[in-house]
Amino acid sequence: MKDLVALFCATILSGKAICSYDIKSIPHRRQYKQLWESSFTSHQTVINEPRRSFIVSSIATFTAPTILSTSPDVANAVSPAEASRDYDVYAKSYDDLDGGTAASALGIVESRTKLLQLAKGNVLEIGAGTGLNLSYYKIRKGEGDDGITSLTLVDISEGMLSQAKLRAQKLELDKRVEVKFMQADATSQLIDLFGMNKFDTVVDTFSLCVMGNEGAKRCLKEMSAVVKDYKHGGKILLIENTRSSNPFLGYYQDVTAATAADLGGKGCLYNQNVGEMIKQTEGVRLLQEDAYAAGLFRSFVCEKLT
Repeated sequence: MKDLVALFCATILSGKAICSYDIKSIPHRRQYKQLWESSFTSHQTVINEPRRSFIVSSIATFTAPTILSTSPDVANAVSPAEASRDYDVYAKSYDDLDGGTAASALGIVESRTKLLQLAKGNVLEIGAGTGLNLSYYKIRKGEGDDGITSLTLVDISEGMLSQAKLRAQKLELDKRVEVKFMQADATSQLIDLFGMNKFDTVVDTFSLCVMGNEGAKRCLKEMSAVVKDYKHGGKILLIENTRSSNPFLGYYQDVTAATAADLGGKGCLYNQNVGEMIKQTEGVRLLQEDAYAAGLFRSFVCEKLT
């Protein structure tokens, strides 16, 4: 799944884990069965709140010789055209994999709840997908109240946006806040569509990995351009797949990134160093970073300097 490209691994107790890999539930893919198992000691680093147990997972398919490879695979980014086409196909079954019990166990629900409560004012969400974030936003109820006053949802896939519209209708979101839906490429079109310093909050959850490293960097520049600067309270809120802080998991991600992306990860490169990308984005300051599931995904709070 895009939310952690990661799947159903095993529960980690007392710093130990035995992982098994099975991607039977991945839609629109052949069924693969992973025959490899291993155990490792956790070296998790979690900013703010250490977690004694967590669930980790991966949808990569590999053989024993693969994990012993000494040079990581370099995966190709999914092009905007490919992403639009592929996610149109995934749209109707996407929530079966990216929501539900697995997401809760991995800490994804916790991370969404915590981060999206920070969104306020005029909000842009890119890579909005099927609208999994919609129920987590706090709607402003009156003068002086925190919360969002408008929401613009952007995605490369019309199919995904159609599912987001259905979710918004079920939540009766339009009765509480202005909602817009736009099909666009967040790596190149945000500035042209919205102009500079437009939004109080810009949100993305689990989309940078699909854009590849260069696409993710371009997207960060686009997001930083359309958000208001820190003097006007602007914030960029991100939850992204990242390279694990656990040495074993991090190495595993490196050697399987291309395979995972190609064989069920919907193009997602799940070993990106998003924190470093943020720090290298001109005019953007990283305020807070929280790691979940041994750093397999992280939330980031950022602001634009000028």
